[in-house]
Amino acid sequence: MQDSAKCPVAHGAMTTQADSNTYWWPNALNLDILHQHDTKTNPLGPDFDYHEELKKLDIPALKRDLHALMHESQSWWPADWGHYGGLMIRLSWHAAGTYRIADGRGGAGTGNMRFAPLNSWPDNGNLDKARRLLWPIKKKYGNKVSWADLLAYAGTIAYEDMGLKTYGFAFGRADIWHPEQDIYWGSEKEFLAPSESRYANLDDASTLDNPLAATHMGLIYVNPEGVNGKSDPMRTAAHVRETFARMAMNDEETVALTAGGHTVGKAHGNGKATNNGPAPEGAPIEEAGLGWMNHTTRSIGRDTVTSGLEGAWTTNPTVWDNGYFELLLNYEWELTKSPAGASQWEPINIKEEDKPVDVEDPSIRYNPMMTDADMAMKVDPAYRAISEKFYANPDYFSETFARAWFKLTHRDLGPKARYVGPDVPAEDLIWQDPVPAGNKSYNVDAVKAAIAATDLTVQELVTTAWDSARTFRGSDYRGGANGARIRLAPQKNWEGNEPARLAKVLAVLEPIAKSHGASIADVIVLAGNIGVEKAAKAAGFSVTVPFTPGRGDATQEQTDVDSFAVLEPIHDGFRNYLKKDYAVSPEELLLDRAQLMGLTASQMLVLLGGLRVIGANFGGSKNGVFTDNVGALSTDFFVNLTDMTYVWEPAGDNQYNLRNRVTGEVKFTATRADLVFGSNSILRAYAEVYAQDDNREKFVKDFIATWTKVMNADRFDI
Repeated sequence: MQDSAKCPVAHGAMTTQADSNTYWWPNALNLDILHQHDTKTNPLGPDFDYHEELKKLDIPALKRDLHALMHESQSWWPADWGHYGGLMIRLSWHAAGTYRIADGRGGAGTGNMRFAPLNSWPDNGNLDKARRLLWPIKKKYGNKVSWADLLAYAGTIAYEDMGLKTYGFAFGRADIWHPEQDIYWGSEKEFLAPSESRYANLDDASTLDNPLAATHMGLIYVNPEGVNGKSDPMRTAAHVRETFARMAMNDEETVALTAGGHTVGKAHGNGKATNNGPAPEGAPIEEAGLGWMNHTTRSIGRDTVTSGLEGAWTTNPTVWDNGYFELLLNYEWELTKSPAGASQWEPINIKEEDKPVDVEDPSIRYNPMMTDADMAMKVDPAYRAISEKFYANPDYFSETFARAWFKLTHRDLGPKARYVGPDVPAEDLIWQDPVPAGNKSYNVDAVKAAIAATDLTVQELVTTAWDSARTFRGSDYRGGANGARIRLAPQKNWEGNEPARLAKVLAVLEPIAKSHGASIADVIVLAGNIGVEKAAKAAGFSVTVPFTPGRGDATQEQTDVDSFAVLEPIHDGFRNYLKKDYAVSPEELLLDRAQLMGLTASQMLVLLGGLRVIGANFGGSKNGVFTDNVGALSTDFFVNLTDMTYVWEPAGDNQYNLRNRVTGEVKFTATRADLVFGSNSILRAYAEVYAQDDNREKFVKDFIATWTKVMNADRFDI
């Protein structure tokens, strides 16, 4: 063997598929999503506080620079008609448009478009150029403005520059520094694969696989050429309606966004798409991180190829006006092909003056075009009625669009308490889940004494507080204990909240809150803390669980029942609850909930182990309650889980027995959500830490710290 033929590196930076554990053991639980944004990936360091940096941002100066950018055409990527507005609007739209209500994931809140897979999605073609155009501004303002905020802000300023009276804007989106691994974009193995794989029935748009919203892998919304690329505007309308509903938009907002998004800018398909090179993530190193580069023919200006469709939607595509409806409703349209071969609609016998001019030569005019989704705004009866209403009342259209655009770009930013900046609208919007300010000055000790004097059990105190807080999801900052919406519809009726037990506990706690001037939201959490303190005392430890007053109580009028329906805990491994059987394993569902709650793997483990021995299971189930001293915050769950005295044996669907090897007695029962902590090698390593004789006190401290984290997850005021 020749030494010169040996590879001199260990290939740690370019791991092949066969080098990964998931390749060899694809069914093993992958905990990486709980640690994907570890501080080691953040070049700004663990002490960096974006909100503190934001206080230094000169927002008026940033706004002026963005307005100037819109008109500073660069030769390497020239602006259409000398204005980058259309490109920047598409950038903001596609940064925000991945949001979906089912799990709150996606959206513009993290700057995730900088990384794979989004930076290389087909639907995001050439948006890498938009980000590079913004780089001088990001460089200038540095840490004082995040990429996430800048990507959302650019489109808003573009609309403002083109004449729209925008509704407002809020800063506050902190950047991530590593590709997100927790978002399920679909099961397809290739981009733009036929839609059938994500629908139970393609003719029924509502059968789109949850939590997905887009119709294809690699698209933001729907296929612009029609369902599976086959033009049929009425069929497309059904898919548009379902997709936009899953992105939190009603019919009026859908028409406004479709029309408003296409009032300005153009689509690009004047050439051969096959001449475009690979997307950024697969491009050769000399492309400097850019993708879709065409080195065969001219590929900028009028010859750009992005989506494959070609043309502007309106006569004046750099001006905010009502031209979209003017052309859509007043002309008949026929199906044609773009120069790149994409299906699109063009008007019949259009007046010369209604045609938009060429992006480089204003003496040349071309037909405008419409996509299948645009034609859906004309042929679908409900969409048609809204379109005609907007056409007849341009001011109403502008206002509706401005509000819908604000919602689109802010939906995953969370409650208004997270908004920063001088342009934050004063109005409280129902989709922001408003919560009134709470009282912070009542006597907390007196409230604790009143709660402790009741007959409520440790289990009732702890489970009620847990159920109130567990709805929080860090994906879009919705849910949580603040607002005490657990006492309102729909939450008070959710099966997972055990309505009878909940009503009993609330009947005791609400008078205490009223008599002491505290919010019921605070009292619910405080009651849970008392339950934890009692459980710790039963285990031999005298502790005080930290508590910060100030939560408010939302009203039913401040609660959008339909919007909150998606927060229902249809599974909660922490309480060993499954509403029904799912294709996904119980341990994977537990992992998903832990990730949404912002927990690490060790925090997930310590919480679950503590809740088991406290006896907080749904319906009083004994599964996973590996203790003879229920109600004490002991390490018994971990001790018995790791004890080789017991053999584990299946006992039915998601049901297991822990049988004594010597006596044959079934000592405990369990589910997969219990046993995974002893079978997964990483989780078992954590479990062994807490099973050690010297870590009983550490367990109590760690449980309380994690419990407090969950209770305060939505306290953006602290």
